[in-house]
Amino acid sequence: MAGMLYLCATPIGNLEDVTLRVLRILKEADVIAAEDTRQTIKLLNHYEIKTPLVSYHEHNKIEKTPVLVGRMLQGEKVALVTDAGTPAISDPGEELVRACFEAGVEVTSLPGAAAVITAVTLSGMSARRFTFEGFLPVDKKERTAVLERFKNSTCTTVFYEAPHRLRKTLRLFLETVGGERKVAVCKELTKKHEAALHFTLEEAVNYFDGTEPKGEFVLVIEGADGEALKKKEQEQWRELPLEEHMKRYLDMGMEKKEAMKQVAKDRGVPKREVYSEWEKR
Repeated sequence: MAGMLYLCATPIGNLEDVTLRVLRILKEADVIAAEDTRQTIKLLNHYEIKTPLVSYHEHNKIEKTPVLVGRMLQGEKVALVTDAGTPAISDPGEELVRACFEAGVEVTSLPGAAAVITAVTLSGMSARRFTFEGFLPVDKKERTAVLERFKNSTCTTVFYEAPHRLRKTLRLFLETVGGERKVAVCKELTKKHEAALHFTLEEAVNYFDGTEPKGEFVLVIEGADGEALKKKEQEQWRELPLEEHMKRYLDMGMEKKEAMKQVAKDRGVPKREVYSEWEKR
């Protein structure tokens, strides 16, 4: 009978932020696959857990994934932990989960601490809809795509960032969306020096120009003003000659009335205004 993969959420700072269920599974598992064994051993020692550890991280996931899946197919229970928080969020755990599903190994997730959720609740930003982007991609093309999506998003967006890159990242956001967008800079979550600093992006850049960033950071940034974006888009459409604007839709096969209706919507003007100007021309 196949074993099972347990995704175990571990503390993001405070060792008390771990569930009883996670502690039980860590004790009962045949092996614990850890992103950083040096971090995980601190948790295990604190709770006197003696389960064997193996490393599983970004640089060995290709060779270790089939090994762990093989052990589970032989009936072993594997507990997967990241160095802090919930596995498979911004770490290679997702690769192991995918491999388990493909191999027919059962997977379950044991909920607990997650820096993204903790930061959103501390930020005071709207949490009805939010986007989690994690760390900005290293690849320039991918990073540009993320920033373009972020620029036009009207929902709260969450990013992770390391202290040595924080200043550069904040300046990048400032250049992308301007200085008025609000940001909650959350650091050292659940730890002794936890803080949620509230700024505009311009204020955040100025603050960290004079303050050395220390600790791990989560940036929660408010969404763009939807009405302002809509008005800006309408202004851009109105700069387009009416003939060219109508031609776009007529060339797509729209009837004249349907095209006028869409043009009026694009430009934010009454349909009769488009009709009147079109007839004159």
